[in-house]
Amino acid sequence: MGFNCGIVGLPNVGKSTLFNALTATQAAEAANFPFCTKEPNVGRVGVPDPRLEKIAAIAKSAKIIPTQLEFVDIAGLIRGASKGEGLGNQFLGNIREVDAIVHVLRCFEDDDITHVEGGIDPIRDAETVETELMLADMDGLERRLYTTQKKAKGGDKEAKVTAEMMERALAVLQAGKPARTLEVSHDELPLFKSLLLLTGKPVVFVCNVEEASAATGNALSDKVAAMAKAQGAASVVVSAAIESEVAQLSDESEKKEYLETLGLEEPGLNRVIRAGYGLLDLITFFTVGPKEARAWTVGRNSKAPEAAGVIHSDFERGFIRAETIDYNSFVTLGGEQAAKEAGKMRQEGKEYVVQDGDIFHFRFNV
Repeated sequence: MGFNCGIVGLPNVGKSTLFNALTATQAAEAANFPFCTKEPNVGRVGVPDPRLEKIAAIAKSAKIIPTQLEFVDIAGLIRGASKGEGLGNQFLGNIREVDAIVHVLRCFEDDDITHVEGGIDPIRDAETVETELMLADMDGLERRLYTTQKKAKGGDKEAKVTAEMMERALAVLQAGKPARTLEVSHDELPLFKSLLLLTGKPVVFVCNVEEASAATGNALSDKVAAMAKAQGAASVVVSAAIESEVAQLSDESEKKEYLETLGLEEPGLNRVIRAGYGLLDLITFFTVGPKEARAWTVGRNSKAPEAAGVIHSDFERGFIRAETIDYNSFVTLGGEQAAKEAGKMRQEGKEYVVQDGDIFHFRFNV
């Protein structure tokens, strides 16, 4: 499992349509009325990575197993969600459980599809959702802070550090900024994440445009891109309608041909994944052999035992060493044996920091 992204936005912006397309399912009912999605639908997709196919071909692997990305389709938020409007508490709870937020914004005009706010304005929509999340964060922090401060005054050192972090986050929120804008050191990051703040999660703004603008975007998506840049967030242009069409094509050559006719080189899913990986600072490593070639995801700066643990906890517990070949050497030289003979297989220990594209054999003993 790589990571999971909660798809959020106002009603009728294309969230469920995008979810169905991305996961190639019809699990989420896409209908033209608010609160069509009452329970969060979850779908997993393989993360496309051309490197995996290349190493599998070289190793003549019988199976190819990509790493997985999970999408959670969360019901549309409305004004007042932080106070429970529109089943808001339930929806906010669903958002709290995800690693990152995919915020879908409607950037197209269509008289046949109603908009809960009455007109098309993605910046306003983004602010509406952001405000509700910020209000929910402030409410939660204010309620928890008193108890934490009380423990801190009683001499609890851990509570003192937590209270200070909560106070800093609350000050940012009260200034009208999302919690993710708070400056947090690398060492403080685990504590910050433990607060489970909705606006502390990284965000990808997905601009859902009409088909004609899928390749270049439009004036509305340009405004969103500028907003995202100012916030230090990412933005991606996608046409949910096109993604739906692509998802219905089973043949890869048909998909490619269809996308080319629209001036697109790849499905929107790929762009969303790359944006998500960038936000969460994730990298991919591989294991490869005659039985299977497989991709795995770890956080950047993870050490070799952590990567081993992604495969199985016993690998991390009994870690001895990692036999490592970098991707370029594996492909250029033509496989593991050739890489060994060229001196490109390295024996790495517990302090080795995993690099994107590393190909591992883990040695362990339990």
